[in-house]
Amino acid sequence: MLIFSMLLLLLSNAVTLRRDKSILFSRIAIIILLYSSLLGLVSLYINCIDKGIGLYGGLFHVTSNTHIFHIFIFLISAIILQLTSFYPRKILIPDFSSIYKIIMYKFIYHTTNIINKMGEQFKIIEYSLILLFITIGATFLISTSDLVSIFLSIELQSYGLYLLSTLYRNSELATSGGLTYFLLGSLSSCFILLGICLLYINSGTTNLDGLYVITSLSDMFNDNTNNILYWYKPYYINFSLLIMSVGFLFKISAAPFHFWSPYVYDAIPTIVTTFVAIIAKISIFIFLLELVHYTSNSLYAFQFSWTSSLLLSSLLSLIIGTIVGLTQFRIKRLFAYSTISHVGFILLALSINSIESIQAFIFYLMQYSISNLNAFIILVSIGFSLFYYVNDKKDKDFNKLLDKNLSPIQLISQIKGYFYINPVLALSLTITLFSFAGIPPLIGFFAKQMVLSAALDNGYIFLVLIAILTSVISAVYYLGVIKQIFFDKSDYKINPVLMYSRYFGNIVYKTKSIKDVTYRLHNIILSSSLTITISILTLIIILFIFIPQEWLSMANILALILFNP
Repeated sequence: MLIFSMLLLLLSNAVTLRRDKSILFSRIAIIILLYSSLLGLVSLYINCIDKGIGLYGGLFHVTSNTHIFHIFIFLISAIILQLTSFYPRKILIPDFSSIYKIIMYKFIYHTTNIINKMGEQFKIIEYSLILLFITIGATFLISTSDLVSIFLSIELQSYGLYLLSTLYRNSELATSGGLTYFLLGSLSSCFILLGICLLYINSGTTNLDGLYVITSLSDMFNDNTNNILYWYKPYYINFSLLIMSVGFLFKISAAPFHFWSPYVYDAIPTIVTTFVAIIAKISIFIFLLELVHYTSNSLYAFQFSWTSSLLLSSLLSLIIGTIVGLTQFRIKRLFAYSTISHVGFILLALSINSIESIQAFIFYLMQYSISNLNAFIILVSIGFSLFYYVNDKKDKDFNKLLDKNLSPIQLISQIKGYFYINPVLALSLTITLFSFAGIPPLIGFFAKQMVLSAALDNGYIFLVLIAILTSVISAVYYLGVIKQIFFDKSDYKINPVLMYSRYFGNIVYKTKSIKDVTYRLHNIILSSSLTITISILTLIIILFIFIPQEWLSMANILALILFNP
């Protein structure tokens, strides 16, 4: 469905002459993703019959885990596409705001700058097409079952991310960030390809199922009377997987391979950062879930296991993501280091590989994606809501900011006193940051508690202590942002040129103008797509304690299916 729709979009992209049709392409892409998720939901029962289904001669396979996360990625991508599918602001006329009048009457106004119809994100018709490419690469990577398809899937996803990062051609910062991402991403792909080659040389097969069988044949290897595997060196596969894991750890920005992400996240436009920070990580983590599960249960008589590198990376991510985050004054860099810290928790749950830890891993990954998505959408909305304000303070740092149109909010100091401008949006951001910090009873607290509980049960006491300490320390920079939002004085004031301006429009019914309308700045509000999305995501975060059963049951069932012999 995705590939067929992508080809149709590519064809329509080639024949269109109008560059302002981008918003329609994004809406079509949302319909495609929603329909794909519906198809996935309808066919989910097939995977309940058996452990899974092999596709295309074993290149891919579909299980309950992969199917659920296919649907999850489709829904997350559809939500992100909303940012370019609807104009960010609208005009609210109270007398004509009922559902009946919205449907029957049309409001025509003459000032397009207010609605931001000429925003840069609405001029790029390739945006939704590249997002579909990345989504296809992510779904392929989740379902991959062969060494060849691993590399093809990760490169299909990565090429789309490189293009997406440099999509804004007039932005020097975005071009620089995208080029950095491309060069270092290519280096990580070399590590993945080298690991794949070594695995093939050692095992003689490209199929992951064959690799898992060879890994688990401890009885045959330890039996001196049987020399079937005399050529096989058990430590070799661990070193091969270790080399391959370096490339994947780079792509999920886990320490010590994290150095690219703060700069890239900060340089590219915020709308693009939202996609880069979430979708790429979900697909790689689900692929690593199966790889870790089927290669870490070997009973060979050696001490080293490649999953030990995941534990080390988890430890470094927890420490670096927390300590370095304390010194940040740019908001997207702060989110980048926050992401690195969360990756540490996810890797800790992944490397333990027990039923409880995999349940925690699945739940943490889902809540992280939702919380991160909400944080970035709120950041974009704050930028759109400040269009008729000017900075009262002659701040040199603020005046020197580049790409103000693409990323309006870049410094933490830019949201000082925002509570007095839009208290509801400020409260939503505060709830999301509290969830990041793990404050009960928000969803982030339960995710961290599940990971720490699984680690304690398996004897990882030192890592649990480090995780608790870093969670407490990371709360400092979250609380610093919240303090500036609520307790500092705002540097913004309404632009005096616009304060007393009046704007004019017409109410039209069946092509006939029936009323002239005058409106002012207070009639210009955020669009329904942004406000409804933020409301739903924030309610999920804050009301999880009242509806936990569905989330926890799904994570538990997926973990049990994975461990079911």
